[in-house]
Amino acid sequence: MTDVAGLKEDPMDRIGEKEPVVVIGAGQAGFSVSAKLRDLGHAGPVTLVGDEASPPYQRPPLSKAYLLGEMTEERLYFRPRSFYEERSIGLRLGTHAEHIDRAAREVRLSDGTSLPYARLVLATGSRPRRLPPALGGDLGGVYAVRNLSDIDAVKSEFGAGRHVLVVGGGYIGLEAAAVASKLGLRVTLVEAAPRILQRVAATETSDYFRRLHRGHGIDLREGVGLEGLLGAGRVGGARLTDGAELEVDFVLAGIGIHPNTELAEQAGLEIDNGIKVDEYCRTSDPAILAAGDCASFPWRGMRVRLESVGNAIEQAEAAASVIMGEPQLYTARPWFWSDQFDVKLQIAGLSFGHDRVAIRKGEGASVSFWYYRGEELLAVDAMNDSRAYMIAKRLIEAGKSPAPELVANPGTELKSLLNR
Repeated sequence: MTDVAGLKEDPMDRIGEKEPVVVIGAGQAGFSVSAKLRDLGHAGPVTLVGDEASPPYQRPPLSKAYLLGEMTEERLYFRPRSFYEERSIGLRLGTHAEHIDRAAREVRLSDGTSLPYARLVLATGSRPRRLPPALGGDLGGVYAVRNLSDIDAVKSEFGAGRHVLVVGGGYIGLEAAAVASKLGLRVTLVEAAPRILQRVAATETSDYFRRLHRGHGIDLREGVGLEGLLGAGRVGGARLTDGAELEVDFVLAGIGIHPNTELAEQAGLEIDNGIKVDEYCRTSDPAILAAGDCASFPWRGMRVRLESVGNAIEQAEAAASVIMGEPQLYTARPWFWSDQFDVKLQIAGLSFGHDRVAIRKGEGASVSFWYYRGEELLAVDAMNDSRAYMIAKRLIEAGKSPAPELVANPGTELKSLLNR
């Protein structure tokens, strides 16, 4: 492989022990690759660049424990600031990368400085889709929830008895609706698709969470979109596509995310639903790798991009191994979770292309839905059934597919499926 400077380079070679690594993006993937490089013994400079003022922190608790007041900001941090000093990881916070000079192997930052690199890791993450101004998305009182500043901005809106409109019936919208309901707000959730979770889950999972939310008093409306928000300067109402008008105090948009690919695009890297990487996390430039929400990679004959903590950690650590000359094929083991009210949903695998679902009743109200394509087990959604989740995860990772009839049979001991 030849880099842009015309120098021959084997991208599997370990970089020099004193050569610099720059990581752009201080989220889960950026933190993980930086820490792993030190764990693997890299002695050269490691610089982690993040556009927020806070050190790297957990994102999933933001819209749940942090918003509910059950977790302080400091408890969100992956590690205290002293960790980075002790591990000689340079933190460049409150700044962002503006330009990559691939020929010179330098990154120019927004503060006017430049960082040289022998390897560059793009862990730029993603950002929420915002409601467009044409629908009133620029009014005051309209929020998307993604980072610490988003939550801090919306916290004061969560007063008991107020009315919030949640736009979007994916997991982000449903989690936001559940938290608002727990805090005593009136909640209306609208989903333009015929059912909630339509893009990511089977009808059975949609039905389960529809019942859950309506059972907690949420006004959940499917097949109904937002025609426009009403108000002068600040939102005061909403007009829906079925003609209904609502008075609302504020709005939360949970309508998906965009991978942050602009920096990579400006540098001329290949883009394919994210920054395109190979099975070793390498972009089209051998000196640049990518990991996390922003990266799309080959998986089982498809190209996928996973938005999950597990993928961010595992892909970032794989990228660090490549940088250190210890390459490992990145084989994703997709897993996800969602907390809504008193239900913990755990997901293993990806359900793309499923054509049937086996239903497994657990103890009490627990249940799991097992996705099949033909006779192949693809994924599972487990509600308050961690045992079903763990066994299904092991089966999927081992490439084993028990018959759907066995899974659905309450007389089948789940653990026995591992030995068939």
